[in-house]
Order: sequence, then structure tokens, then C-alpha cells
Amino acid sequence: MQVFAQEDHLLWIDDFEEALKISEENDKPILMYFTGSDWCAPCKMLQEDFFGTEKFKEKTEELVLVKVDIPRRTDIISENQLKENKKLLAKYNKQKGFPQIIALNHKGEVLGTQGSYSSSLRDPSRYFSFVDMIIDNY
Repeated sequence: MQVFAQEDHLLWIDDFEEALKISEENDKPILMYFTGSDWCAPCKMLQEDFFGTEKFKEKTEELVLVKVDIPRRTDIISENQLKENKKLLAKYNKQKGFPQIIALNHKGEVLGTQGSYSSSLRDPSRYFSFVDMIIDNY
């Protein structure tokens, strides 16, 4: 398992099986984030407007974070990680919507989804509401 901090200083897990274990052991929901880090403009905006905020960072104590990056450049993640990420994409994000966040329980069952992000409005309020709802109902 690799746990890594990005420029946003959040701890993202890239091993889904490990995230399921952590979720069960700590009784926390999983927040899976599908992004195209090097090509998806709305993903970059959501990163800045939502994930990069102090308000979101405060909520991470109650979540297990999993980032599923599907970049176009081959030097961003390993070939093996891309293969694993594509499996998660096929299972949990069949429409291939980016950005997309999906909340899951420790069994990998979907609790809810929130997708797309308007580059003109840049209003992350529905993402915050979604995360609050998942935390409050878990």
C-alpha cells in the first residue's frame, strides 16, 4: 500500500483493498475521487475549490480518501496503478464522468455519488453538502 500526500496535503490511499480494511477498522466511509489530473480542467478546479480548502481538510478525519487518477501522461502514475485505477473506473464510474466522487462503505457498497463541476460557477457547495450528508449518516 502506498499512502501519499499531494500538494493539497491530504492523505490519499491508492490501494482500494487497504482502504476497505481501514474503513472497517475505523468505522469511516470511503470517499473515492475520480480525476484526470493532467487533462480534466473541472477536476483541477474542484481540486482547488473543494479538496484544497481548510473546510474540506477538517472533514478528512472522518473519511478514508481514495484517489483514482486516470491521467493521459504515462509518467504520473505507474502502469500497474493505472491498471488498478481502470478496474475501479469500470466498476464504480461506468459513465466515466470526471470529476466524480463516490462514497462507499467498508464492503465497497455505494452510499452516494456526486459528479461534474461547473467551470463557470466554481461553486463547491453541493460537494460539501454531499460529504456532510455521508459523514452524518454513516
